[in-house]
Amino acid sequence: MKKFITTLKNIWTIDDLRVRILNTLGFIAIFRLGSYVVLPGVDPNQLVSNTGGIFGLLDTFLGGAFSNASIFALGIMPYISASIVLQLLTIAVPYFQKMQKEGESGRKKINQITRVLTIVITLAQAVGFVATINAEAIAINSTLFTITSMIVLTSGTIFCMWLGEKITDKGIGNGISMLIMIGIVSRFPGAIIAEFASKQLNGALLFIFELAVLFFVVMSVVMLTQAIRRIPVQYAKQVGGSSLYSGQRQFIPLKVNAAGVMPIIFAQSLMFLPSMIASIWADSSETANYIGSTFSDFTSWQYNLVFGLMILIFTYFYTAISVNPNQIADDLKRSGGFIPGVKPGRATSEYIDLILTRITLPGAIYLALVAIFPSLAMLLGVTRQFSQFFGGTSLIIMVGVVLDTLQQVESYLLMRHYDGMMKSGKLRGRTENIAMVS
Repeated sequence: MKKFITTLKNIWTIDDLRVRILNTLGFIAIFRLGSYVVLPGVDPNQLVSNTGGIFGLLDTFLGGAFSNASIFALGIMPYISASIVLQLLTIAVPYFQKMQKEGESGRKKINQITRVLTIVITLAQAVGFVATINAEAIAINSTLFTITSMIVLTSGTIFCMWLGEKITDKGIGNGISMLIMIGIVSRFPGAIIAEFASKQLNGALLFIFELAVLFFVVMSVVMLTQAIRRIPVQYAKQVGGSSLYSGQRQFIPLKVNAAGVMPIIFAQSLMFLPSMIASIWADSSETANYIGSTFSDFTSWQYNLVFGLMILIFTYFYTAISVNPNQIADDLKRSGGFIPGVKPGRATSEYIDLILTRITLPGAIYLALVAIFPSLAMLLGVTRQFSQFFGGTSLIIMVGVVLDTLQQVESYLLMRHYDGMMKSGKLRGRTENIAMVS
């Protein structure tokens, strides 16, 4: 405890770090305040909360802004969607591949296209969001309300995007990820209070047990996020002037969960399709009724089986497009590095691909288990709000953002020759770059 207090004092004594932390807190306060500013023309007393399906997932990420019909109701999610689209295009379309290889100028072009696409997606989603608001809550003409809401919601998303960029530049941590995490964390106090109230006095011991289970689940997700497989790399001896330098020995850190949270997001998006399609034939087909009811209940074993299999598939898919063994092998060859016992070039690429395939399987299996933990928690009597923190997208995002932020704080402390956040070991950020071997 004494070391922890000393570390906090050291953090506060670093002027740049202190200013960045205060800036981050200020930007977050603005973001949370905007989540309670209701759209013009909406009577908040007449709003009907819709926390089921995809709407419940969005409301979790946005910290209640969606159900409040606020000016930040769409938040940063359209920007996330646009970023994913551009990321996939840079893999599949040669034009975007060429743009990505242009360096800083190419990245600026991609960022500009992402912003324009964000506006287009926000306008489209704004129309859908207005349709989810019950008519009794709209106090003005419906056409006027739709037009004004599209303008306000688009402006709100652009402002959230600006806040995220400011947190990245002037604050601490990744701004976009930070806003999503804050939206999720803002629901935790209410969820834990509701869970405690549901257990009453005779369930106090069970509530403590649930907190203990939650702690171990969080620790296991931290292990999954941090786990890496190190591939040793040896660099050839180099001659500098009249001196001979011995070859350096480094490593390639391949993450066990290189795909991060994206497989769960992709799989969760597709899991809404069966019930939506089945609803078309719900009145005329018993099979459609069965499929619709089964896949509308995310605690059913059928839902979780399909969900888990889809996560396994998407984990391999996203890992394949995120980590390029051929590029790693080429970078090693250009820099004079090689893996001991493996020939440079194609053999190195195949070796890295083999290792990556092997370590991705346990990571994918555990990622699938983490994704279905919330439904298991609900089956065991945990309330719906509190069960969301036992796994799934919410927990992985929170752990990843916290680790990334702690890594940045750690770097500030070590630069000023202070002790780090931990007595032993080092924090590894979730965005650790594999190209560090070059």
